[in-house]
Amino acid sequence: MKGYSGKILHIDLKTRKTRVEEKPEEWYKLWIGGVSMASRLCWENIVPGCDPYSPENPVCLANGIFSGTPVPVGGKFGLASKSPLTGFLGDSLSGSWFSIALKRAGWDGVVLHNSSDTWVNVFIDDDRVEFLDATYLLGKGTFETEEAIREKLGDDQVRSCTIGVCGEHMVRYANVTNDGRQAGRTGHGAVWASKKLKALSVRGTKGVSVADPKKLMELSFHISKEAQGKDTEKYRIYGTATNMLNMDKIGLLPTRNYQDGTFEHVNLISGEYLDAHHKVKVIACAQCPIACEQMSIVKTGPFAGAMTGVEYESLQANSSNLGISDMRACIQLLEIADHDGMDSMSMGVTISYAMECYEKGVLKKEDFASKQFPEGLELNFGNGEAAVTLAKMIRDREGIGDLLAEGTRIACKKIDAERGTESWKWAMNIKGLECPGYDARALKTFSVGLATGTRGACHNRSSAYDPDIKGEVNRFTVDETRGKVAAESEEYAAVYDTLPLCKFIRRCFTGKADRAGAWPAIAELINATTGWNYGYDDVDLIGIRAHTIKKAFNIREGWTEEDDDLPWRWKNEPFTKGASAGYTVSEEELAYLKDIYYQAKGWTKEGLIPSDLLIKLGMPDVAEQIGVKGE
Repeated sequence: MKGYSGKILHIDLKTRKTRVEEKPEEWYKLWIGGVSMASRLCWENIVPGCDPYSPENPVCLANGIFSGTPVPVGGKFGLASKSPLTGFLGDSLSGSWFSIALKRAGWDGVVLHNSSDTWVNVFIDDDRVEFLDATYLLGKGTFETEEAIREKLGDDQVRSCTIGVCGEHMVRYANVTNDGRQAGRTGHGAVWASKKLKALSVRGTKGVSVADPKKLMELSFHISKEAQGKDTEKYRIYGTATNMLNMDKIGLLPTRNYQDGTFEHVNLISGEYLDAHHKVKVIACAQCPIACEQMSIVKTGPFAGAMTGVEYESLQANSSNLGISDMRACIQLLEIADHDGMDSMSMGVTISYAMECYEKGVLKKEDFASKQFPEGLELNFGNGEAAVTLAKMIRDREGIGDLLAEGTRIACKKIDAERGTESWKWAMNIKGLECPGYDARALKTFSVGLATGTRGACHNRSSAYDPDIKGEVNRFTVDETRGKVAAESEEYAAVYDTLPLCKFIRRCFTGKADRAGAWPAIAELINATTGWNYGYDDVDLIGIRAHTIKKAFNIREGWTEEDDDLPWRWKNEPFTKGASAGYTVSEEELAYLKDIYYQAKGWTKEGLIPSDLLIKLGMPDVAEQIGVKGE
């Protein structure tokens, strides 16, 4: 095979034994790479019904088809396991040099089984696997851990995925970091800690063989050239943080725990303000000609010296959604999340939940007592210093931070049971995963994309906000087209997540981001890499198949139609100001949207997958376990 090694490496963390699984070429044609291959490996290796923290929940990594090739933004890998936040499949993407090192080591995927008895750093050195003691790494942050491993091994070419202190403390939304990038959502870091896996390191010294090097180079050069044009300009200059002003303008910027859609101080936390006052430099992932990450620093005040990359989703969750207008506090919050290994989105939304609990009297000042502040915190919206303190308490599981480290779904149930309150009404999560930076009340297509999402509340897996915001549909209303639009949007996104390619490149094929513009070019890239004969329809099936295996996994884990829901607030509390004032997604609208979405997917009215559809997609084994008779 070209583009692949044909080998999956299985590692048993307890017995310290390894085995090599050789997959046939037809298997690769179905699953390609990224989140699709990682999800399929989860289906094949995770014990159904297991606890996410049990040894029966292996960690599955799958490389990208284009890692280590000239293809722009192709240096990515997928990471998947059963999520401790949702109880369903947790799939994430991360980029940069780790995936390239793994490809050069000769591995298409890695499955980490069982749990280690002691803290371990697994080191894949081409064909050799070492189990290195990791106790000296405990207490170190994610970046420090990577550097310490390189220093210990005496090789700056070693690349590592690591967990930080949040992972060690099993914060339920801890992440996994490599090269400054995060597999950020669904709690992978906590799963790694349950296995006493501090780091996975790789040194790869082999070449990457492709079918048509000349053709692949020509295609890659064209895409790289286009990536320097107008279609990526806003990402290159301001990064994704430029969306702060855009979302505020249309009245959908999460503010004060999604109570409002506009923030009166948005100019002080915008991408433009960040660029003018805090930006140090711009960083690109490996194989990326765009460079969108805005590295920013705090120059004055109590948080002076804090520095990290700033992107829209992380920024909105830790600024407007906390009512914070001081960019310095926002950068400090993001540095804690990135350095200590915590999903900045779930962290921000969890803190905003706690702030609303405080302002409504559900939680008191003394509830936020800590060693540093024994009298507690006044956790009002806008209090940046209190938010930073609480983030550290969550990291260390100190005081109420221990409960908030469980995420909003678990925290609200415990608080309400103890105090007879209804804080669940403002616990902003779907399936346990905290909501993203696009309020769905006036994004009707996106609302069903979020409600039905296999990952939970994720804007990356459902890109249905795109047709809503761009006016391709009326974002304020519901009609019979929305099920199809939502279904096609998530399948479109799943193609990019499977290859995987960064979605910022989507307009750089022909200037159009739709299937007609991108699929022929993607097929050419696949064929030049592998020697296959992929066509337009084959590319389309990549996304359908990728989403279907994730849905199938969730069904096997007990998913029902009732799990496809939205937060109470989005269904019952309209905004009172801004361009989206007056709108909610009613129970009736959501029920209708789900019905036409399931229909568009070819599923039953209960949202189950017919056996004949699974067989058609090349999953007869899946059909045997969860398939149902079609209607």
